[in-house]
Amino acid sequence: MTRKLHLNAFIMGVGHHEAAWRHPRTDPNNVTDVRHYQHIARTAERGKLDSVFFADGVALFGNVRLNAIGTLEPITLLAALATVTEHIGLIATASTTYNEPYTLARKFASLDHISGGRAGWNIVTSASEPEAHNFGIERPDHGDRYARADEFLEVALKLWDSWEDDAVLRDQATGEYADIGKIHEIVHEGAHFKVRGPLNLPRTPQGRPLLVQAGSSEVGKEFAARWAEAVFTAQQTLAEGKAFYADLKGRLARYGRREEDLLVLPGISPFIGSTEAEAKRLEQEFQELINPVYGLAQLSSMLGVEVTESDLDGSLPELPETTEGGKSRFDLVTDLARRDGLTVRQLIGRLAGGRGHRVIAGSPEQIADQIQEWFENGAADGFNVMPPHYPGGIEDFVDHVVPILQSRGLFRTEYEGATLRENYGLERPASRYATPGELVEA
Repeated sequence: MTRKLHLNAFIMGVGHHEAAWRHPRTDPNNVTDVRHYQHIARTAERGKLDSVFFADGVALFGNVRLNAIGTLEPITLLAALATVTEHIGLIATASTTYNEPYTLARKFASLDHISGGRAGWNIVTSASEPEAHNFGIERPDHGDRYARADEFLEVALKLWDSWEDDAVLRDQATGEYADIGKIHEIVHEGAHFKVRGPLNLPRTPQGRPLLVQAGSSEVGKEFAARWAEAVFTAQQTLAEGKAFYADLKGRLARYGRREEDLLVLPGISPFIGSTEAEAKRLEQEFQELINPVYGLAQLSSMLGVEVTESDLDGSLPELPETTEGGKSRFDLVTDLARRDGLTVRQLIGRLAGGRGHRVIAGSPEQIADQIQEWFENGAADGFNVMPPHYPGGIEDFVDHVVPILQSRGLFRTEYEGATLRENYGLERPASRYATPGELVEA
């Protein structure tokens, strides 16, 4: 088999289960401790995983009275992880709604230089009202956010290409550091941005950071087909996974792209035990720590409708047809509730482990079987691994599941290259300057 799995570790505090901070396997003091995250990154690298990833938002989400919430700024944090790792990719979330292209392009270019070519950007448009309020504006509607994001990407790519690969000479004998004929103003003027450039540092080891996206709405999928090189997604069943995979891959041709130019990585949250019974006992321990009040608040945020304690033992209250918030998560949650006939209490329990991502409890062999089934049946190019508890959950995955995947010939035993792109099997993009001063449009 030549096609190999790709595995990303989605790092979130002390675990993806909402009650992880209360379980004796975790320490809530770790939420803001860089040493905790460095240990996770080194463990993931020991398992030869492709990358680690941090989600982010620019507001305080959830009820901090009931959960261990504290999100370090991810680009800063990943710079610290770069110093203690050598191979693993480093992916940070950043918003196109509350940043400017120049500053964000510079930050990710800096991370790519610092890490030797291991930076990735998870592109989000920021759907929540609290985020908009932190910047003193009304939340833009769904279409406007993506229109701004499209232009944001155009500008960022121009900036990353504003230095040609061989612009830096470093000729100490002649005293010429750079060939200024190979450093270009981009002179972008559009509906949202007016940027002259060039960027104030050379082109990065990867050419540009790996581009990742996670939206599954129609607009989000079209955005991914145009720009993304990896997609983090959430499907509950093999049939849903295959349908999403085929839909997204089928959109690539109209942007002049091949199916292998985009990797689809569904989320999976594994409770791992030596036996299935042991894994299910561990899952139940976490479920018993769920606080319904916190779960209701999280559910209300996802749906954009207040769900109260009086709704716990009934079905979901009447909902709007759509939302201007996170459309893909809204659809996932409502579809899950309707498909399985869940009460609100049951739905909260299902969402507690992975916020709509697939939760599996089983032995290492059973977890590997599930991963292999999706990979070999057109539903995934790999997985976004979301351990319910950290650091033990990633240690269990690396020590017990990865060796099985390796023994089956599904996963690497050594890193293939030096950069994140090389390990994801993606080409380094050429500079869009065909000749000095000529910009080749995307």
